[in-house]
Parts: sequence; C-alpha cells; structure tokens
Amino acid sequence: MSSIIDQLEESRARARLGGGRKRIDSQHAKGKLTARERLEVLLDPGSFEEFDMFVKHRSADFGMETTHIPGDGVVTGWGTINGRKTFVFAQDFTVFGGSLSETHAQKICKVQHMAMKQGAPVIGLQDSGGARIQEGVAALAGYTDVFQNNILASGVVPQISVIMGPSAGGAVYSPALTDFIFMVRDTSYMFLTGPDVLKTVTNEVVTAEELGGAKTHTTKSSVADGAYDNDMEALTEIRRLFDFLPLNNRDGVPVRTFYDEHDRTDRSLNTLVPENPNIPYNMGELITKVADEGDFFEIQKNFAKNILTGFIRLEGRTVGVVGNQPVVLAGCLDSDASRKAARFVRFCDAFSIPVLTFVDVPGFLPGTSQEYGGVIKHGAKLLYAYGEATVPKVTVITRKAFGGAYCVMASKHLRGDINYAWPTAQIAVMGSKGAVEILHREDLDKPDVIAVKTADYEDKFLSPFRAAERGYVDEVIQPMNTRMRVTRAFALLKDKQLDSPWKKHGNLPL
Repeated sequence: MSSIIDQLEESRARARLGGGRKRIDSQHAKGKLTARERLEVLLDPGSFEEFDMFVKHRSADFGMETTHIPGDGVVTGWGTINGRKTFVFAQDFTVFGGSLSETHAQKICKVQHMAMKQGAPVIGLQDSGGARIQEGVAALAGYTDVFQNNILASGVVPQISVIMGPSAGGAVYSPALTDFIFMVRDTSYMFLTGPDVLKTVTNEVVTAEELGGAKTHTTKSSVADGAYDNDMEALTEIRRLFDFLPLNNRDGVPVRTFYDEHDRTDRSLNTLVPENPNIPYNMGELITKVADEGDFFEIQKNFAKNILTGFIRLEGRTVGVVGNQPVVLAGCLDSDASRKAARFVRFCDAFSIPVLTFVDVPGFLPGTSQEYGGVIKHGAKLLYAYGEATVPKVTVITRKAFGGAYCVMASKHLRGDINYAWPTAQIAVMGSKGAVEILHREDLDKPDVIAVKTADYEDKFLSPFRAAERGYVDEVIQPMNTRMRVTRAFALLKDKQLDSPWKKHGNLPL
C-alpha cells in the first residue's frame, strides 16, 4: 500500500509542476504567477479541491503523442472565498502555452456544469495562446462547448473572467460572454486578430498593448470592467468583488455584518450641489457617503466616466448603484454611458440585486457623432433595462432631470418604487433658458421680459414640487438624510413582488 501511495504522491507532484521548473521561472520573470499560485491567492487557504489533475490530451498528430503533461494546461476545481463556494479554472501557460485542447475544454465544461447544478459562481483565470492548432476542429469544438455553457450559465450564476496573459482569436469570446472581465496591466491582452495579421492584411502597424491591452479595453472598447497592476492586486480585488455578489439567481444578495448607522446623517450633503446650476460636483462623493463604511466597488471606472456604476452595501446588503457624473460632460447621457449602465442594471436584475439611482442629467449629448453612432438605440437599451427590471428600485434626483433623460433614469414611470428628490432638483422638459426661448421667441429682443418669463418658468417647473404634486416624486427630502431615507426604502421593498407579462424573452434593442 505504501508504494502505491508513494506513486500517487509522485504523480501529483509531477502534475503540480506543470510545464516544468524552467517554464515556471519564465512565467515568474514576466511578473506573472503560475496557475496554481493564482488559485492560492484567490481562494481561502486550504479550500481548493482539484478535479481532473491527471487528464491528458488524446492527440496523436504532429508529434503530440510523445508529449503528455498531466492536467493538459488547465487547473480546475472548487474552493471558497471568505467561506462562500465558487468553481474555478486557471489556464496554465507553462503547459503548451495554455492552449485549449479537446480535453482542456472538457475540464472547463465540467466545472461550468457543476457550478450551474450547485448554484455557485464560476471564476476563470485566462492565460492561453488560444486553440491548440495540432488538434484542429476538435479544439474549435471544445471552445464552442465552453461558449455554450457560458450562455446557459448567464443569469443563473455569476461568471467572472480575469485575463492574466494572452487571450486571442476565438479565446476572447468566452470572457466576452461572462458578466465581468478584469485585466492585468502590461501582461494581459485580448484581440480577435493579432498585430502581425493586421500588418499583413490591413497594413496597420500596432503593438499588442495598443491593440488589446488593459488601457485599450478599459477606456476605449469597454470590453474590460477594470484593470490592475499585477496578479496579486487583481486576485485580491476579485475576492472583494465576490463578496458583493449572490452565489446564484435564487440565493438573494449576501448579508454581512456592518458597522455603520442606518440613520446616519451627513450635513455636508446639504451643500454638495452648488447654487450655480452650471457648476459641477462629484457624484462619487454622494455614493461613498451613503454606502456602509464608504465602501464602493466601481465597475468600468475608466469608461464612459459621465456615469458611475458599481456596488455598495446598505445595512450589510448589496445594492447596485447608477449615478450621473456632473464632472464629466455635465452628466449627459451618451451612447457609451447608456450601454454601460444598461448592462449593469440588467446584471443586477438577473441576480435580484436592488438598484439605487442618483440622477443629475441635463439630457442626451447632442451632435452628429452621437446620432450617427446610434444614440437612439443605445439610449433605448438603458430605458429597456430599467423598465424590464423587477428588483427594488429607489431613485434620488439631486439636481437636473431634463427631457427624455429624466424618463430613462429610473423614473416613476418605469416602475420605480420609491423616487425621492432633493430641494435642488429641477425636473422639466428642458432648462429654463432653452424653454423660454422656444415659448417666447417673439420676445427675444426684450431682455427684461425674457428675464421675467425665465423666472416664472423656473418657479413653475424647475423645482421638485410640481412633480411631487403629481406623485411622480414620492417625497422631497433633505440631502443630509439621504442614507437614512434610501436605507429605509430598501428595507420596505425587501419582499417586493412584481410580475411581468409572460414571454419567452423580450427583444432588447441591441
């Protein structure tokens, strides 16, 4: 028996060594951890249970029959993060460059299926050269099986992708189908077609970093939700994000101990909005001052900065937050901001995470570039997302809520549950200057008359009380009491039930 056990331990040691010490050292020299080291950082100590450690590829072409490395380039299994279970796979770049084979894909598919059955998230650590070309269509079939499982798991369990090396060609579609993508600066990249092919086909000269690096995908393409400086920081932040997320679509939001007062007031909020309506202020300050312990995990921080999205906690429960950002483009909605917020709201709704919306929006950004870029359909995405959502929805209008942008931003008319306004709120079709110039164009050459008409318009429409009279705003609240009011609102809505007409699915304006 002892010899058999010794053989088992020798086999495990061989599998844990992956592609060997030389390739491990090469991985470290690039500033990257190995697949197993990454899982040690991501998961609670001692919690990882590995599957399929001894699986090997079945390819017999191009000399592959002479090279078999246990695990076949991916480490799979399950573990816990702060005591909550998750399924994981980590591609091992030291083994065939992390390339995906038929058996490699089968290992990933196994944990995807188990995650759906057990109701736990899937976290994929991607570091792969793509499909293993020695296996041809078998590798492509394996990728497609992974894609299909990504689709089936969508809205059932949260899926997180962390790009920690190359991800090129068809390999990028699995991360693209997951809920969140994070990257590591300088060591990870994603693209469908690499720099060499681009140079040959289109004569474009571009580096891998410029084409598909972390900066590109967090600031321009919006493919990635965030980027970190190294593997350790990325994995630590994934643990932080994981704590905000439900385990599955039936589990409900996680609840944790909190050390903040639900009825805490903050007098500084009474002066957050400047008296001059054209002076910006930072909506992020309001979000952090409302959140438990000021903890705000922002999603897509560096893309479409005119809108903020992310997670906070109120009384220990996760809440998704969307807020116009007056510091950027005066908080106007545009195509990018609409897409960003729509996807976030739909994620929250899929996993029963309540949504808190802070509104200061003067309208949609005008211009031919926006119209040609399809701002109508992109704005409709956000409209659709809020109107479709059945989770508790609480809205606070802090200043401007003009025109169609008022309608889109979780208004009462999109089945908003509790809608508050600050005394500084201005709810109207448009600002007073533009409105008066249209309504009284015959008096444009009479400054005194225009001044009177403008003041009259502001008294009638640029206050929250006209909307409150009609019940479109449930209450005008003091800014300093915002945390207390929204916390009580979500407590009221905790057991909310809302049914929509039966349908197979709607037709989102993609």
